[in-house]
Amino acid sequence: MAALVHDSQFFTRRGAVLVAIIALHVFIAWMLATGLARRAIEVLAPPIQTTIVEETKKEEAPPPPPPPQFERPPVELPPPDVTINMPAEESTTAIRVTNTPVVKAPPVAAAPTRRTAIGFAKGFPNSDEFYPDASRRLEEQGVVTVHVCIDPSGKVTEEPTVAKSSGSNRLDGGAVKLAKAGSGKYVAATEDGKSVPGCINYNVKFQLR
Repeated sequence: MAALVHDSQFFTRRGAVLVAIIALHVFIAWMLATGLARRAIEVLAPPIQTTIVEETKKEEAPPPPPPPQFERPPVELPPPDVTINMPAEESTTAIRVTNTPVVKAPPVAAAPTRRTAIGFAKGFPNSDEFYPDASRRLEEQGVVTVHVCIDPSGKVTEEPTVAKSSGSNRLDGGAVKLAKAGSGKYVAATEDGKSVPGCINYNVKFQLR
């Protein structure tokens, strides 16, 4: 009878231990499944961080070489031969005062220049010869002032221009043609009897007769 009681107590303890072991395995499996074990490990032992520090070795530049030193050999110069002629001083107590009068030349009076104006030679064109036909039909009349430049021979040196218009382009054009046709028939201006180039403004009148 005592043996049965002993065996029943043995099996009871053994069953309790077995149940505890099974419960522990179940708890561990549950922790692994839920990630609780990993969190507990991270809390207890944080991850190790490794920082790699590269040591940079600075190379010091070598000091610059000292500048070369040049020694100049002494130059020996012979003493120069200098001869100074000093003028002899005259011992006198007389005071000499020399006054040089300044003579101004009288101004030369410029001789008057004899001049003549530009003129017109015989056979110079007439305004009737260059009266535009359209202006005659329309009974246009007027006076045109033309500007002409000539050389000493009386020839026109550049294209004549209208200095003052008559109000009609046709009459202005006729006056310019007349001034140009008179080349060689102008009388050049003179200075002291010598022909010189020059310019002139003169009027060309267009009038119906």
